[in-house]
Amino acid sequence: MERRKRRQFTEEFNAEAVRLARESGKSLPQVAKDLDLTESALRQWVQHAERSEAPAGPEPLSQSEREELLQLRRENRQLVMERDFLKKSGGALNRSTQRLL
Repeated sequence: MERRKRRQFTEEFNAEAVRLARESGKSLPQVAKDLDLTESALRQWVQHAERSEAPAGPEPLSQSEREELLQLRRENRQLVMERDFLKKSGGALNRSTQRLL
């Protein structure tokens, strides 16, 4: 079987193919066959369209926000260590003071 040469499609063609796949009521393989496309190509176009239409996630952090986040994480780590130390030493102090009473 001879391989088909790689074809280039315009954005308009891709958009129309995706629209047909979504709205025609036909199965994706049938739409691909009608347009003389491979099913995998049409499936990728549909998935790409879905991703691009999805609401964007949160904006990336600026450099100053990233630095502040790192500083806050360092401070938090330090505070957790101090709290854990005080918890451990507090129990020992309570037992030693109980012996004195």
